[in-house]
Amino acid sequence: MEVASVPATGLAGSLALLEEALRNGEPVPATFSDRLRKAVEAGDIEVLVARAEDQILGVAVLAYHLNISAGILFASIEDLYVRPEIRRQGIGRALLRTADERCTQQDISYLEVQVEETEAETFYTALGYGPEPGVRVLSRSLPISNTKT
Repeated sequence: MEVASVPATGLAGSLALLEEALRNGEPVPATFSDRLRKAVEAGDIEVLVARAEDQILGVAVLAYHLNISAGILFASIEDLYVRPEIRRQGIGRALLRTADERCTQQDISYLEVQVEETEAETFYTALGYGPEPGVRVLSRSLPISNTKT
């Protein structure tokens, strides 16, 4: 198995796996796909793919962010998915190890992830992730117009 960063021109396979798993097969809108490609080209997002032969086994999406108050760059795991039939074989660990390496190369010492499921929390906790003291995640939904392209 190999884990590698996907160039902006090669996102189709990894995006298809995430759409199948996380969006019930529904493709992301073309405008989103274009934004993703541009973010990868700009270095704001990195898509990591675990592959054996020609099959994609898992995908991790790593986003890089600026934190003005701390004066640092930090990273977040936006999505991590491993095919269910091959879980618990070290693929997710390999994806996170590569994410750690990418962060180290960029002098990033803070990597975060938000989880919704107990199984995901257990996975990340086993790899050294823990709750961030004093931080609460709040969100708000905003109405959007579909007239933008």
